Amino acid sequence: MLTACALPVVWLIGYAALCAAQPFTRCRTCAGTGETEHFRIARTCPRCHGDRYRLRRGRRLHNAWRRTYEAGTRPPRKNS
Repeated sequence: MLTACALPVVWLIGYAALCAAQPFTRCRTCAGTGETEHFRIARTCPRCHGDRYRLRRGRRLHNAWRRTYEAGTRPPRKNS
């Protein structure tokens, strides 16, 4: 039972470390080439916009959480 509870925690810590060390991953749609074929015509990948890399989901969640936290903890503006 302890192993079953610890396994998701270990996986989560490992994924968080991966997102911190390597925030970008290859695009799944174009397999990291930046182009897709549509009726034998090569065009820019609509998912990564030709950049070949995308942010990981965990990193996007972390960035959104950080922006929300910083927006809620800003010091009040001084009226002059």
